[in-house]
Amino acid sequence: MQIALVGIGKIALDQHVPALAASPDWDLAATVSRNGRVPGVEAFSSIDEMLATRQEIGTVSLCLPPVPRLAAAQAVLRAGRHLMLEKPPGATLAEVHALRDMAAAQGVSLFATWHSRMAQAVAAAKAWLVGRTIHEGRITWREDVRKWHPGQDWIFEAGGMGVFDPGINALSILTEILPEPVHLTAAELDVPANRQAPIAARLSLTGGITADFDFRQQGPQTWDMEFLTDAGPIALRMGGNILEIDGVQAEGRNSIMGEYPALYHRMARLVRNGSSDVDLVPMVLVADAFALARRTTADPFEF
Repeated sequence: MQIALVGIGKIALDQHVPALAASPDWDLAATVSRNGRVPGVEAFSSIDEMLATRQEIGTVSLCLPPVPRLAAAQAVLRAGRHLMLEKPPGATLAEVHALRDMAAAQGVSLFATWHSRMAQAVAAAKAWLVGRTIHEGRITWREDVRKWHPGQDWIFEAGGMGVFDPGINALSILTEILPEPVHLTAAELDVPANRQAPIAARLSLTGGITADFDFRQQGPQTWDMEFLTDAGPIALRMGGNILEIDGVQAEGRNSIMGEYPALYHRMARLVRNGSSDVDLVPMVLVADAFALARRTTADPFEF
């Protein structure tokens, strides 16, 4: 099947393009970007031009930042094409609800992706937790924004989500593996004096679960989730790619490169089955954090 990739930035080049190149399901037939290109692939600077020129392309994957994404997403759906959204699926819950309704009315597939749910050890952790009681849990998601989002000022603008851009990955895993749903009870956000979105966040959730997100980590990066259960401790490390039970590695390996191939395989199944997958629970937790949070002014931040 032919697919177009919109937004040729770091995440597209690092993850989407290699995943599509290796996919038996997809042919990357066009790109849309103001600046980026993929060698050997027809490039457009306007999504409307691409949709009009390449009417045989049935699916579009959007890798744009969340704030400008809505207009592009609506254009794709109005043109009757299937749509795949990079996380987070939008700047607000309301606009994603509108896209879901629009896709249903058009009879096309919509996939709001959560790539961390495709990490190698997530399914095994979910299976192990079935029927078990979690007494407490701790999420530590700390990374260097300069490494993963170099010069990307949009991430600290209103709607850019700040540290929740990676933090929502942890929440997507959490809401996938837990045997019972959770909700937010309190949040603290550290917002740089010269920015609009938080650089760090601390969350408290039901079930004795806490989360520590920070964009200022240097050196080794930390993407860990640790739980104490009635059957002993369990942990997910490396962003859900390594499972530890009682401190012993039980599954997975130290690589994140399987996540996006799994997303595109899932998208192919959705298109072939004429179905959609729009789970917004991780985004609800982030919205609740912004609603409930106590805010602290942090030092100004510059890339």
